[in-house]
Amino acid sequence: MADEQQFIDNGLQRTQIDEFFADELGRAGYGGMEIAKTPMGTQIVLKAEKPGMVIGKGGKNIRKITDTLETEFGLDDPQVDVQEVEEPDLNARIVADRLANALERGWYFRKAGHTTIDRIMEAGAHGAEIVLSGKVTGARSRVEKFNRGYIKHNGEPAEEIVDYGVSTAVVQLGTIGVQVKIIPPGAELPDDFEIREGVEVEDYVAETEGVEELLAGEPEDGAPEDGEEAEPSIGAPPEAEGEADAEAETPDEEVIEEEAEFDEPDLPDEDAVEEELDDLEADVDEELDEEAEAEAEEILDEMEGADDESADTDEEPLEAMQDDDEEGDDDEEGDDDEADDEEADADDEAEAEDEGDEEGEDE
Repeated sequence: MADEQQFIDNGLQRTQIDEFFADELGRAGYGGMEIAKTPMGTQIVLKAEKPGMVIGKGGKNIRKITDTLETEFGLDDPQVDVQEVEEPDLNARIVADRLANALERGWYFRKAGHTTIDRIMEAGAHGAEIVLSGKVTGARSRVEKFNRGYIKHNGEPAEEIVDYGVSTAVVQLGTIGVQVKIIPPGAELPDDFEIREGVEVEDYVAETEGVEELLAGEPEDGAPEDGEEAEPSIGAPPEAEGEADAEAETPDEEVIEEEAEFDEPDLPDEDAVEEELDDLEADVDEELDEEAEAEAEEILDEMEGADDESADTDEEPLEAMQDDDEEGDDDEEGDDDEADDEEADADDEAEAEDEGDEEGEDE
């Protein structure tokens, strides 16, 4: 059988045994188990709130459990040991079963959840979380969570530190799943730290020698220590030894360095330099003046040309306006003459009518 299949079979067998204990020992407050295979057989440790109910009268119940494990699950010489749970409120499996029983007896889910999580925190837990999922109040299923304190949801601390328990409550509306997570009071979290007051650093930091002291205490490779003479190398010719002695006896010669003489470069006179600068400035000023005059003349010529053009353009509309005025005067005089003629004709007609009327009256 392959190793992978062996792991799968062991996990399946462990799950089936756990479900068997949960069904058989539910009233005794079953809180989990541990299985270990040894050369003497299979060692099983049961955790229960009431160990007496697990063992039974005269060990009757424990013998029945042992026979079932050997016949139905194929365990070799199972040895069952029962341990009492010291604090049931800190065991997630027991707390989940209690909460499921309370929901089945008709407790309102919110009251049951708050009461249970308060008891967990009063027992000294770092943190706890309760999740109820299902038809808690109506036909529609939903999820309700109750949180207290500090809880880890993922990573290695969530697997090793957090105690996890699951149970199921069957009510009239349907099924409600119960999940409980608890961090016990003695758990060491990875982000915990402790502040110690009134403690000297020397008590916790080991004294180490300095680098300079270590270097001073260790001689260099091949160098003789104080009070010892250097031994001649093995196999060296006597001539080399004589040369070394001669070099050691000769005193250090003083080396005299001759100072090199450098010719100083010829520098020009300051007066000549100033005169040249003045001449250059004068030339530049003259060139600038000539350029400025030329630009000014060009600007004046442009301005005069612009004035002439504007004068020509102004005279043309003035002449046109004068011609229009003369034509208007002639038209007005002609209109006045016509009006006078019309008035004279009207007067003549009126006189003729008056004369005709007078003649009619005379007749």
